[in-house]
Amino acid sequence: MNKIVRNCISVGTLLFCSACCLAQTEASVYTPGVHADGVTYFLPKTLLEVKLEVEKVSYTPGEFCHYANKYLRLQGISDKPDTYWSIKSVEVVPVGVPDAGKGFTVKLKDKTVAPLVELTRDGLLKSVNYPPAEPVAKAVSLPVDATNSIDPKGLLGEEILSATSTAKMAELVAKEIYSIRESRNSIIRGQADNMPKDGEALKIVLKNLEEQDRALTSMFEGVIRRESKQYLLKLTPADTVLVKQVLFRFSKKRGVVAADDLGGAPIYYDMQNLTSLPTPDVKALKKAKRPDGIVYHLPGKVGVKVYRGTEVYSEGEYPVAQLGNLEVLADDLFDKNATTKVSFDVATGAILRIDRE
Repeated sequence: MNKIVRNCISVGTLLFCSACCLAQTEASVYTPGVHADGVTYFLPKTLLEVKLEVEKVSYTPGEFCHYANKYLRLQGISDKPDTYWSIKSVEVVPVGVPDAGKGFTVKLKDKTVAPLVELTRDGLLKSVNYPPAEPVAKAVSLPVDATNSIDPKGLLGEEILSATSTAKMAELVAKEIYSIRESRNSIIRGQADNMPKDGEALKIVLKNLEEQDRALTSMFEGVIRRESKQYLLKLTPADTVLVKQVLFRFSKKRGVVAADDLGGAPIYYDMQNLTSLPTPDVKALKKAKRPDGIVYHLPGKVGVKVYRGTEVYSEGEYPVAQLGNLEVLADDLFDKNATTKVSFDVATGAILRIDRE
């Protein structure tokens, strides 16, 4: 069996046997080195991945920041550089890892054909009797630079550059900004002397004017640059109530810091078992030794809240494999008269879908 699994996983994430119908299915608790004629799989243990995204904002004052109100009526413009961090998003996602204590072997009986079984690279059960899914190409998003793409100094004419004082330069740049805005308004109203010939040309001209306006205005209001960082934290759900546990620490000046760095404010999480099912009895299942069918999870549920003070970053309820029960998909579903297809959630081991042909 181990040789079969190694050979199949080396070409993908699937383990296949030749046909897609099953006359009878017999599962047993996995014992290393004992089962040589079956497909061994593991049920998952659920972890909660906390996907954290933070943003660094850097402000650089404009060269003419002291004249922003006088010439452009821009109020509250700071003349001091500043950098600070903020929490953009917190997302909690259940993920599955193989539970070493919950391995099972689907035994292939004599004079029967094997089911079509799909496993993950880690040996988690994904589906029975479903054809392999075609790989889906993932879209790659590239970071977008939201800063000005135009150097404002490249737009300054001789008169501005030859000005003898900063105040005079600011006055002339402000006049240039107003001139650009008047030109844009004239084009929008259709009153310009040289109107663009078509709609596409109109878009290009207006875009160029907007970029010039933004670039020159930045000399008064300054430039803001943004940089995002992602972190991945993991929580292990348990059958206990956890309140005000430190998930990470966060500093407005330094971003995410070490958990023992008291220079950062603690971001807490609460976790509570919301499962109403009876406690899973793995020992009873092991005593049965050979359950007739496919063993799967009926998951439990936990509630998780991530917060600081009254600010809640994330709150929700999530399925958890180890807080639920082990169940068996009846062998009667897999008879020679029909093909039963079953897909499983690899994060929880629960049944997602059953089809019968």
